[in-house]
Amino acid sequence: MSMEEMDSVQQLKSNQCKSINYKNSSHKDRVFEVLQSFRNENDIFCDIMLQTDDGIIVYGHKYILASATPYFKAMFSKFCESKKDRVNITKVDSTILKLLIDYIYTGEIMITQENVEFVLVAADLLQLDYVKQACVEFLQKQLDPSNCLGIKLFADLHNCIELLSNCEVFIKKQFLEVVKCDEFLSLSSEEVIKLISINDIGVPLEEKIYECVIKWVKHEFNRRKHLLPNLMEHVRLPLISKEYLVENVVNEPLLKNDPKCKEYVFEALHFQVIKSVKPFSIPETIWSKPRQLPKIVLVLSWSKLEKKLITNWYDPATNQFQLGPEITNFNQFPIGFVVKDEFVYVMYRGSRTFEMFDTSLKSPCMVRKPDLLIGCDTKKYSDSHKDFLNTVDIFNLNTQKWQTVSEKISKSERRKFGVGVLNNLIYTVGGLSGRSNDLTYLKSVECYDPSLDKWYPVAEMSIERCNVGVGVLNGIMYVVGGVDKLGIHKCVEAYSPSDGFWTPIANMHLCRENPVVVALDGLLYVIGGNTESNSIEIYNPKIKSWSMKTISISCHISRTVVVNRPPHLIIN
Repeated sequence: MSMEEMDSVQQLKSNQCKSINYKNSSHKDRVFEVLQSFRNENDIFCDIMLQTDDGIIVYGHKYILASATPYFKAMFSKFCESKKDRVNITKVDSTILKLLIDYIYTGEIMITQENVEFVLVAADLLQLDYVKQACVEFLQKQLDPSNCLGIKLFADLHNCIELLSNCEVFIKKQFLEVVKCDEFLSLSSEEVIKLISINDIGVPLEEKIYECVIKWVKHEFNRRKHLLPNLMEHVRLPLISKEYLVENVVNEPLLKNDPKCKEYVFEALHFQVIKSVKPFSIPETIWSKPRQLPKIVLVLSWSKLEKKLITNWYDPATNQFQLGPEITNFNQFPIGFVVKDEFVYVMYRGSRTFEMFDTSLKSPCMVRKPDLLIGCDTKKYSDSHKDFLNTVDIFNLNTQKWQTVSEKISKSERRKFGVGVLNNLIYTVGGLSGRSNDLTYLKSVECYDPSLDKWYPVAEMSIERCNVGVGVLNGIMYVVGGVDKLGIHKCVEAYSPSDGFWTPIANMHLCRENPVVVALDGLLYVIGGNTESNSIEIYNPKIKSWSMKTISISCHISRTVVVNRPPHLIIN
C-alpha cells in the first residue's frame, strides 16, 4: 500500500465512519430468475427431474423444492427418492405440476375457472398451503346458485373446511335460487334429504320445500317415483297453509297414488284443524316446528305526537326500520310482550285483553285472553295488577288455565323491577319497595324455579335501582341502566348463575331508564328508554365494549322481541 493510500485510510479512521449494512432488495428475485432459467433450459445445474403419468418431465433443484414444501423435504431426505435424479409424480397433470413448480420459483400462479379444482387437488398433495388457500378464495368468489352444490361436494371431498362451511351458509341463504338450477336436479335422494332437512334453511314458506321435492321426482319420474315417501317424510307439511294444502297438495297425483304420502297429507290437514280450534294445543314435533329463519326484531313504540302504539320491524344487519302491522284496537301503552312459535302476544296496562300477532301474516290477529308477561317453557307469568307486586300468576297456554304461585316474591312488596328468564328460571331484579312517602330502591335479586314452585334469593347487584333493562345472552344475564335517587344510570352488570355473583362491565354511552334489551346473533341491543332517543347501543361480549348506531325513528320504544323474519317482509 502506498503512502497516499495509507494516508486516506488513516483519514477515514480519524473521521470515525459508522458501519452500514447494504441490502440488495432485488438480489433474491434475481437469483430465482436465474434458477428458473436453468430449469427452462434443462440446465446441467438442475439435479431432479419430476416425471408425470404422461411422461412429461419438469426440472428442478432438490434444495429449492425441499425448502418450499414439506412434501419434497420428506421425499429428498428420508425416502429412496433422495438418491435419485428422476422421480414419478402420479395423479397430477403435467400442466398443473409445471404451474406449481413455477410458483415455487416465482411466487406467482395463474388460477382460472378451468384449472382451479386441479390446482387445489395438486397443491393439497404437494402441501403448498398458500396455493390451496388461494384456490379456496377463488372458488368462494365464484359461488353462485348454479355451482354451489358442486363446489360443496368438492370441498367436502378434499377436506376444505372453510370452503365447505361457506358453501353451506350460501346454500341456506340462497336455497330458493339453488333449487332452480340443474345441479339440484342431479343430486341423489340422500343429498336432497340432507338438504331439505336443514333446520335453519332460508325458506320463508314450507310450500317451497314441497315444490322442489315434487320437481326433483318428476325430473326422472320412472327412476325416482319410489323415493317420494322417503322425501316427503322430511317436508313439514303441517306448516303449509291450509289453502295451499287443499288447492295443490291434496290433489297432487304423485301423493294420491302413494299410501304413505296420503297419510302425511292427512296428518297435515288434521294439524290445521287443531291449529284453528286450539292454537295452544299444537303437538310439538319436528314436522310442526317452524324452521329457524333469519331473525328480526319487532319493536313497539309509543308516539306522544299521535297518541298511539306503533310497530316497526328492525333489521340489525342493515340498521333499517320498516313500519310494521297496524294496531287499531288500543291506544295505550303495552306492558307485556312474549313469544311462542310464530305468535307474539302483547299485553296492555289496565286491560284483561292482549293482542296476538301471527308474525307469518301481514296483519295481526287479535284474541281475548288473560294477561301474560314472561315466557318460560309453555307457561306465561303475570303480575297481580296491584300497585306493588308480591305475587305471580301462571297461565299455561296448553291447558288455558291460571294458577297462582304459592310463594310470594319476597317479604316486602316491590314494583318497577326488571324481569329476565335464564335457564327456565325467572329472575326479578331491583325495583322499589315501600310507599310514596318512604320509598326504598332495591338491589336485591330473586329467582323463581317453576319446577319446584319456589322463590329464593340470589346475589345482589352492586347498586340499588329500579326501571332497569334486562337481557340474556349466551347464558349470562345483563342489567342495564335504571334509576335511583341520584338519577338515571348508564352502568351495566352481568350475572352468571355458575359463578353466582354480579360483575360490572363497560358502561353504555347514554344514561337510560326503562330501556328495552334484546339479544340477537351474539350481540346485546339496548333500545330506547323513558326519554325519546334515536340511538341503539350494541354490546359485543367478545371485545367487551359498546358501540352506538343512529336509528331512523325517535320515540318512546317500550318493548322489543326477536322473531323469525316474516315471509312477506322485505326491508329496503
